[in-house]
Formats: sequence, structure tokens, C-alpha cells
Amino acid sequence: MHSVHPPRAARPLWLLALAAAVLSVLIEGCGQTVVDPEKLEDTVQASLEKSIHEKIQGVDCPSDEPVEPGATFTCEVIFSGDRREVATLKIRDKDADISMIGLKPEK
Repeated sequence: MHSVHPPRAARPLWLLALAAAVLSVLIEGCGQTVVDPEKLEDTVQASLEKSIHEKIQGVDCPSDEPVEPGATFTCEVIFSGDRREVATLKIRDKDADISMIGLKPEK
């Protein structure tokens, strides 16, 4: 039995659909607005599982990521079988609306 993964060529289509789903994840602390990593990790995991129909064991995003519109950062996505990929996310605005702009295998 082999697992079903979307072909690499098909990924841009689901990635566009995922990018359209904007995430708003922010918290305020110490006078600085930062991305809420726990909320972001849960949202990325749920969005990816729905988009690619594959179980994800977890997502690991940096803590204390400042909300700077236009900035990008990465989160590690851990699939079943310990396969790991890197999700690139972009902060769209000061409200911490975030879009996924890429997902690729870890090097």
C-alpha cells in the first residue's frame, strides 16, 4: 500500500487556493505586536490538511515574529512518517493577516 500525495505539478493549484485563505493571527505583548505562533500553527495545519488531504503531525512556527507587513518567515510542517517540509508565510498587513506563499521539502 502506498500513500497518495499530490503530484508536484499539481501543488501550485492547491497552493493558490490556500493562499486565498487569509489567516489573521496576532497578539500584543511588551509594546510590540507579534504573530501568535500557537494559533498560526493550528491554522496552518488545518488549512493544509483540508487542501492536500494528508494528515499532518504538527507545525512549528517561530515565536515572537513581529508583525511587519510584507515580511516573510517560515514554519516547519511535519507530515506522517516524519517527512518535513517548509511553509513560507507572508504577513499581508498590520492586522497580521497571513498568507501561505510556498511549501517545499526541507533540504
